[in-house]
Amino acid sequence: MSERMARAALAAYRMAGAAAYPMLGAYVTWRASRGKEERPRRRERYGFPSVERPATGPVVWVHAASVGESNAVVPLVREIAGERIHVVMTTGTVTSAAMVQDRLGDSVIHQYVPLDLRPSVMRFLDHWRPDLAIVAESEIWPTTMMELQRRRVPQVLVNARLSDRSFRRWKAAPSIAEALLENLSHVVAQSDIDGERFHVLGARAITVAGNLKAEAGPPPFDPMALREVEMAIRGRAVWAAVSTHQGEEAVAVDVHRALRLMRPDLLTIVVPRHVERADALGAEFAARGLNVARRSAGQVPDGSTDIFLGDTMGEMGLYLRLTEIAFVGRSLAGHGGQNPLEAAMLGTAILSGRYVQNFRDIYLQLLRRGGARLVKDGDNLRDIVAHLLDRPDLRRGMMAAAGDAAGEMRGALTRTMQALEPFIHPLRIAASLEGRARGPAR
Repeated sequence: MSERMARAALAAYRMAGAAAYPMLGAYVTWRASRGKEERPRRRERYGFPSVERPATGPVVWVHAASVGESNAVVPLVREIAGERIHVVMTTGTVTSAAMVQDRLGDSVIHQYVPLDLRPSVMRFLDHWRPDLAIVAESEIWPTTMMELQRRRVPQVLVNARLSDRSFRRWKAAPSIAEALLENLSHVVAQSDIDGERFHVLGARAITVAGNLKAEAGPPPFDPMALREVEMAIRGRAVWAAVSTHQGEEAVAVDVHRALRLMRPDLLTIVVPRHVERADALGAEFAARGLNVARRSAGQVPDGSTDIFLGDTMGEMGLYLRLTEIAFVGRSLAGHGGQNPLEAAMLGTAILSGRYVQNFRDIYLQLLRRGGARLVKDGDNLRDIVAHLLDRPDLRRGMMAAAGDAAGEMRGALTRTMQALEPFIHPLRIAASLEGRARGPAR
């Protein structure tokens, strides 16, 4: 595809968005009815602000799509806000908005990200007038990027990654990829592979910094809830299947039923990636004759519980602290895996299917250290879980290795801030000069 055709394709994208704009109200209302939008804040999706812009001082816009990306950039946002620079942070989901409020509070202004349509984007940018835009991971929105470029606002992609699938898609339209990526002032990539992929697609300035998710620290937990469950399951053998996807819960149940013949005290924790599947999963487990305790119902497993169903958001820190062995899902059927870093940071022996290409570099370090093992199928998973339950020395060796590997992955925050320094430095000076001009607080 030629450059002219790429420009025409992007223009067609903008025109299609303009045509769809009047009809999007019904779509956003439908999402709100399903709990995917906050009703009182729906107008933010059209770029209408819910709070005023700070009267003075530079503003940095940070965007992170959902919980994982938001959690990853929390340390970075704290660093920027600590420079007396205002941060407007946008996310796209209700759960990520709650996480931002919980972890960053009043240090940022949270808004929902505007739809990638010119009226919404222009309204958002007209109000907030950001001096710098920082986007996490792989969020590439054509209208937003082109409008920022038109206004000469530097754009930096941090913790950037491209999955095998996304890379293949962008390679199929190289002119469009280059037309978009040339708008980026800098790409701060997670790995050498990611950096090379962005370079091939047309990004110019690239730094490899590592994964910011290693800087976020272990997931939080409620100490009282942890004590309550620990007391209830004391003395039982425990393993967990976390971030599971369709089909993997059935595998976990098969493992549980097989191992229970040898270990009647076995407790299996199942934490589905999407909690809206919990009702169906609970019914499925019960139909197979299993006793289920559901965290969302406030139930605590007792001596007769087979499955503790972790069907709540934001409590992975609780579930992982209840086990020393965790299978990390989305990895048995070719879907690319889920991030094992939270389990590694808590020193958990990690098991996974072979399809972990979306987190290749993390798994390579875990495997090299001995903190993770890959399984071929459900039978292989059953055998390895049994072996780890029977061999505390082997299990604890994996746990220590996982923690060591997680520690070795740290440093991404420092390297990312170094890459951002040419963009942050003038804003720091501006903030300092304005602070002096205002004089000491009274």
